Amino acid sequence: MPRHHQKKSSAPGGGSQRQLRVGEQVRHAMAEILAQGNVHDADLEGHIITVPEVRMSPDLKLATIYVMPLGGRDTGIVIGALERNKKFLRGEVARRVNLKFAPDIRFRVDERFDEAERIEKLLRTPAVQKDLEQGFEQDLEQDPDSDREEER
Repeated sequence: MPRHHQKKSSAPGGGSQRQLRVGEQVRHAMAEILAQGNVHDADLEGHIITVPEVRMSPDLKLATIYVMPLGGRDTGIVIGALERNKKFLRGEVARRVNLKFAPDIRFRVDERFDEAERIEKLLRTPAVQKDLEQGFEQDLEQDPDSDREEER
């Protein structure tokens, strides 16, 4: 089949196996660079930065790096500092990850922590707790009957 007619991979997690593998290599390299304190920027000093995910473009020439400062504070300052040091970081990633081309990098704040906290708060609301308790009581009432039928 001609190359331009190949189907796109539908791998879970949003990318091909190669994209996922290279993204993980870039993530490890970036986390190592930030943990070692190799970036000399006053705005990054005193911040511990987590790199939970890196998404690579299909051609591996663009890496979107999701970061989150510990505690979720000063995200704008941290993203700004990383953007200012993008050229240095790209060079360091290129040295640590063996690719034909060094990917261009962009930084984004990882919103998953905020979303998880929002869901957690929703689950703790009185209305949801009441629904959960009612559902649990209904399950208890139905379970003994269904167990007896299975035993027969």
